[in-house]
Amino acid sequence: MQGRELRGELDAFLAETERELKAFRRDLHMHPELAFAEYRTTKLIAERLTAAGLFPSILPRGTGLICEVGSGDGPLIALRADIDALPLQDEKDAAYRSTVPGACHACGHDVHTTILLGTALFLAQQADAGLLPGRVRLIFQPAEELPGGALEVMAHGGITGVDRIFGLHCDPRVDVGQVGLKTGPITSACDKLAIRVSGPGGHTARPHLTADLVFALAKILTELPAALSRRVDPRSSLSLVWGRVEAGTAANAIPDEGVAEGTVRCLDENAWHSAPDLIKALLESVAAPYGIEATMEYTRGVPPVVNDDACVQMFAEAAARALGDGSVVPTQQSLGGEDFAWYLESIPGAFARLGTRSPETGVTYDIHQGTFDVDERAIGIGVRLMTNTALTALFGQVTEPGSVPLAQHA
Repeated sequence: MQGRELRGELDAFLAETERELKAFRRDLHMHPELAFAEYRTTKLIAERLTAAGLFPSILPRGTGLICEVGSGDGPLIALRADIDALPLQDEKDAAYRSTVPGACHACGHDVHTTILLGTALFLAQQADAGLLPGRVRLIFQPAEELPGGALEVMAHGGITGVDRIFGLHCDPRVDVGQVGLKTGPITSACDKLAIRVSGPGGHTARPHLTADLVFALAKILTELPAALSRRVDPRSSLSLVWGRVEAGTAANAIPDEGVAEGTVRCLDENAWHSAPDLIKALLESVAAPYGIEATMEYTRGVPPVVNDDACVQMFAEAAARALGDGSVVPTQQSLGGEDFAWYLESIPGAFARLGTRSPETGVTYDIHQGTFDVDERAIGIGVRLMTNTALTALFGQVTEPGSVPLAQHA
């Protein structure tokens, strides 16, 4: 399909459906559901896809679904959106604020879901008209925030046979109408670390007769991140940051146990693989002089999202075609984690950052905050982007490497 013809059809489609899509997003925003509890969300998506003549398949847990558009022996392209919310109180003063105490779509997953729904509805029309030279698999993934949802999808064949996969994430630092792209790593690895220390306990008047557990724990809190920074190439940005520390109940009693919890983030995949063994060895060396026992629970989270060059080029050409010149902007690798990375461990794909900031105000509502919100024009823009990206991948329409300069994305 020619770019001009597709643009006109998308214009007409969005003129008819954009109000519905905005209402769908606001309904999801008012009724957020946490990881692996997205039953209502899944039901709403499935009902709307079914009404469009599609055949969604709900995942075995009952949350999240997969649906294919098109048929035949052509390429199989996957598009993914995450559907879960955060355990966070909504602090906005908006008519569509969350009605669920302690839960909020503060990361934009309601927007991602709505964009993929709109893309599905348009692609279904194209398939009915015989205009898809292959299939598009729509993945409405549960539990990105846990994480675990991507592995659940993969365990049930969600990316079997897929040639390429594409996803996006709201970026409140980028103006609506723009798309941030980067070849190579665009997010970081993110794991969880829990350290538990134990000792005999005792009186604070006689620390020499026991093991001063709080002092030892404080040493672990400060020396472990410091030692880690000297044992790993600084270019990998291996970072240990504590988020929770607890020990003791009385000012004059040395406790017999304590705990520290935090996250380990890393830009480099090789350093990520070696981090658990290195941290364990450093922990033992720091704790040993203080006569306490220190154990570590290291929970793997996600590897870095590493964008495939060819898939980024497809995103870039689709953005230029759908949104115009100047719509692609450079973006940096972040220290945030994203389980889209698991898909890219198996198949090529790319992850984009969709601008959601209103340029008229310039106000940035950062993600993972109770005040987060988006310029809802991003919904239609996201539908244009994902539709054009899917069709670009299906038709193999990338003109030549570098047709949209990627040096700016590095």
